[in-house]
Amino acid sequence: MRGSVETSLAELAARVRRRAEGHSGRFLLGIAGPPGAGKSTLARGIRDELNLAAGAAIADVAPMDGFHLTNAQLRAAGILDRKGEPETFDAAGYVALLRTLRDTTPGAPVPWPTYDRDIHEPVPGGVVFDHHTIVITEGNYLLLDDPAWAAVRPQLDEAWYLDVPRPIIEQRLLRRHIRGGRTPEAARSKVTHSDLRNAVLVESTRTRADLVLRKAGRGYRID
Repeated sequence: MRGSVETSLAELAARVRRRAEGHSGRFLLGIAGPPGAGKSTLARGIRDELNLAAGAAIADVAPMDGFHLTNAQLRAAGILDRKGEPETFDAAGYVALLRTLRDTTPGAPVPWPTYDRDIHEPVPGGVVFDHHTIVITEGNYLLLDDPAWAAVRPQLDEAWYLDVPRPIIEQRLLRRHIRGGRTPEAARSKVTHSDLRNAVLVESTRTRADLVLRKAGRGYRID
C-alpha cells in the first residue's frame, strides 16, 4: 500500500506510552472502526503490551458496547431488530462516564459496563478502573459527528480508526451472528440490512482520526 508504514503492536503501544507521559490525569485513547473490524482485539493487544512494558496494570479497556440499551428497552421502543445502530446505545451515558474517567484521580475506583455476547446484554461494572492511567475505549461510533455522539471526540486525547475491507467484515459478522445463535439466513439478513449499513456510516468518520490503521500480518499498517 503506497504511503503506508508497517508497525508492530509493541510499537503502537510505545506510541501511546510516549503520548501519555507527563499527561495530567488519565490518558484516553479511542479506537473506532466498523463492526467486525477487530477493534476489541487491537484494544486488548495495546493494553497487554502497555502493562507488560510497565510491569503493572497501568491500562485497561473501556468498551463502548457496555452502553447498549438492554433488550427490554429496545423491545419496548420497537427497535430490537436494529440493535447495534447508533440510536440503540446510551450515547449520553457513554460520554458522561468518559468524562468521569478523565476527571477522577487515578486511585479512586470508576466502574465501567461491559457487554456479554453470550446473553446479549450489558453488564454493569464489568471492569473497574482504579490506579490505571491509560484508558483504551473502542467502538463503532466514537468519531460520529451527530448531536448524540459528537461529544465523544473531545473526551479522547488520541483517536485511531481501524480500516478493514468490506468483504472481510461481512465474513466476520456472519460467523459472529451464527455463533451467537442466529440461523445462517437470519445472520445474512442482519449483516445485509443493519451491520453493513452501519459500516458505511462509520467509514465516513475515518477522516476525524489521528491515525488510520489496517491489519497486516502480525502487525498493522499506518496509512
